[in-house]
Formats: sequence, structure tokens, C-alpha cells
Amino acid sequence: MANLKSLAKDTAIYGLSSIVARFINYLLVPIQTARFAASGGEYGVITNVYAYVSILVILLTFGMETTFFRFMSREGEQPERIYSTTLRMLAFTSLASIAVVLTLLQPIAAAVGYADHPEYVGVMYVTVAVDAFMAIPFAYLRYQHRPVKFATLKIFNILLNILLNILYLIVLPKLRLNPFGIYDEQFTLDVAFVFYINLVCTLCTLLLLWKELRGFRFGFDGAACRRMLGYTWPLLVMGVAGQLNQAASQILFPRFYDGPLAEARTQLGIYGACIKIAMIMVMITQAFRFAYEPFVFGKSKDKDNRETYAQAMKFYIIFTLLAFLCVMGYIEVLKFVIGRSYWEGLRVVPIVMAAEIMFGVFFNLSFWYKLTDRTIWGAYFSGIGAVVLIAIDVLFIPRFSYMACAWAGFAAYATSMLLSYFIGQHYYKIDYPLRDIALYVALAAVLTALMLYGSHHLPMWAQLACNTAYIVAFLAYIVRRDLPLSSLPVVGKYFRK
Repeated sequence: MANLKSLAKDTAIYGLSSIVARFINYLLVPIQTARFAASGGEYGVITNVYAYVSILVILLTFGMETTFFRFMSREGEQPERIYSTTLRMLAFTSLASIAVVLTLLQPIAAAVGYADHPEYVGVMYVTVAVDAFMAIPFAYLRYQHRPVKFATLKIFNILLNILLNILYLIVLPKLRLNPFGIYDEQFTLDVAFVFYINLVCTLCTLLLLWKELRGFRFGFDGAACRRMLGYTWPLLVMGVAGQLNQAASQILFPRFYDGPLAEARTQLGIYGACIKIAMIMVMITQAFRFAYEPFVFGKSKDKDNRETYAQAMKFYIIFTLLAFLCVMGYIEVLKFVIGRSYWEGLRVVPIVMAAEIMFGVFFNLSFWYKLTDRTIWGAYFSGIGAVVLIAIDVLFIPRFSYMACAWAGFAAYATSMLLSYFIGQHYYKIDYPLRDIALYVALAAVLTALMLYGSHHLPMWAQLACNTAYIVAFLAYIVRRDLPLSSLPVVGKYFRK
């Protein structure tokens, strides 16, 4: 239990900062969806471009975050040399790729559908290359257990982004000015500046990591580099395939939608805006991941590590189900995060959230092949999941529009999760409490059905009251079964007999 409390503490710190950061970042959604109506398709452009960005981040980091933690804790390795070597690798690949992309900018922009606006591609590529490099200094902060600086820099980046979006999308239009002169109402200028703002924020964050960048001075270890590349290449394949499960739909949608490109971008914008509400699951999974990676590799030599991993899985599922119920219970309030013209897509929210829970489970399961150095299995699982997703998208987007995208992600994550579990039990058996997990999943499913169909005909205040009662019932079940109030930190002493 002490180990779980340590994990919970780190997860809480990362989680709180992630919650704050995501909440602040959510402010971009009402700003941008208010500025760009669904019918214009501008938000669809943003959704599409960021889908490419998410894939590029994985390619440019090529699994080095996980590899970094593995080698920093491996016997016989010199942590300072590993850090410096990793920094130099990422710096070289990022700078080299920027040079290539800017040289071939026009044909690349044409290939992804933005021949008329190559600036979209150029600006965002430079941004993502810098972001990929910064992943290692941020990983070093996690390795050093410095969540406060980690969280401060992440929140700074988002706050600056928000302020610049407000300035350009709200304040300057009202003054009919832009930073370079007379305000231009063409939407392309607005969309381009969303990307320029990201670049400015990324460069400012990089400057604030100057202390961590002094790690360059420890030199480059060619032998360690080769060992790390041998470990990481399956993680690259796994990462790309896994990110395809999140981003491929947004990339494929304009190409397979049965209608004109303008309408495709409109529908994609609706889907992209609505899944922002479901991103609470991404936030929780990310917070858990930030704490869990260094925790797992640090625990790998302990005798009770498998029991700890099993309990961590159980509590991850419990609290993501609780988050799921909270979002579904208050969806009538949360929908105001996005513009009214996007509300027709809210039906994708529970599907996308369920998919994200399964992705979190898949991530939790992934440590059996990371700890046993069988990372190739992760590539297999994610690759198969990506094939499932792409097949469903290609076959069903023309008929079911963005609903096909939501169900494709659900099917892809379910496939990867189940494969990882069954094969993992053969190579690295862990006795997960499946009966307890099944009870929580069943209870959450029943309560969700009641929220969606049992009180939908009531006035909003009555719906919210009923849904709150369902959430309290789920909390009471958690307390009664697995988390007595007496075990809670700080306040627990008031519930002990």
C-alpha cells in the first residue's frame, strides 16, 4: 500500500497540474469555436492539421521517453551520459528534419491537402520538431521527481497560448487591427495565426528549460546510442500505430467523406470540437503515465512488484470510470465549452471516452513487454489496432460520417488491449483482480444507461440532481468496497474508530 500511496502522490501532483493545464487549454475551444462557426470548416482545418502533428511528435521522439527511463535505471549505465546522449540524438533529428521539410515545403503541403497554404505545414512542423526535442528535458524533470517545475512550464505554455488567442481572435478583431497593420477578415489569416501562436509559445517554453539543456555537456556515448536505438525502434512503431488510433480518423475523414471538401471540414470540425469534452480521459491517462513510467521501472526489482501493478490497474479503472460518470452526468453543462453549432456531435462523447479508458488499460498492460525487453510486442498490438481503425474508417466514413471515427477508435483500442492482456499473461503473468474490475464496469454501465435514458425527459435541474445521485452511489460503492474513508490522507484520521 505504501508503494501505491507513493504512486498516488505523484499522480495527484501531475494530475492536478494536468487538470489545471487541460482546463485552461479548454478555454481555447470556446474561443476558437466561437470565432470559427462549424459551417465555415475552419475548425476542421485546425483538427486536421493537429492530427498530423500528433503523428509527427511520435515520429520525432521515436520512443525515446520510455527508452530514456529504461536506460537511466539500468545497471551499468551512466545516467548523465545517457541524458546527454539522448538530448543530442533528439536535437540532431529535429534540426535535420526541419531542414528537409522547409526545403520540400510546397510538395509536402500539396500532399496533405494544403497546397494553397504551405505556411500551415511549415509553421506547425517547426513547432512539433521543437516540442519533440523538449520531451527529453521534460522527461528529465520527471526522472528527478520535480513535478512542480514540470507542471509550471506546462501551464505557462498553455496560459501564454490562451492569452495570445484571446488577443488575436477576440481583442484585435474588435479593434480591426492585427499585429502587422489593418485587420483582415479572411479566415485563412486567423487559422494561420493559431499555428503561429503555438510556435511562439513552444519557443518561449524552450528558453525556460535552459538549466536542463546544460545536460549537453556530458558528451555523446555512441555505444549507448546504439543500445538505445535497438531498444526503442519497436516503441517507435508502437507509438506511431498507437497514435494512428487517435489521429488517423481526423486525417482520413476528408478523403473518404461522401461529400464536398468544405462539408467534410465542417463535419470534421464538429467531431474535433466534441471530442475535446471527452479529453478528460486523456488528461487522467497522461497524469497516470507521467507518474507510472518512472514508478514501474524503479519498482522492477522489488519482490511485490506484480501485486502492486495489479492494484494500480484496479484503481486506475475505478477512477477513470468515476470520471466517465462525472462527464456523462454533467454533459448538459459541459457542452457549453463548445459553440452551439457543434452540439449535434455530442453523441460521440461516451464512445470516445470509453475508448480512452481502454487505451489507459493498454498503457498499463504495456509494462510486461517493456520490463522484459520484448518491446516488439507493443508494435504488433498497436499495429493491429491501427489496421482495425483504418479499415473501419475507410469502410464506414462514407456512410456514417464521424460516428464511424468514434467507433473505429473504440474497436482499435479494445483489440490492442485484449491482445496485450492475453499474450502478456503468458510472458509476465499478473493476477489482476478481474472480478472486482468487472463489478465496477457493470455498475458504471448501469448508471450510464440511467443517465442517458432514465432521466433525459426531465428538466435540466432534475436531470443534474438525478445524475449527481448516481455519481454519489458509485462513490459510496468505492468507499464501501475498496477505499474506506479512514485510509484517506489528512482527513482519514477523522473517520478512524
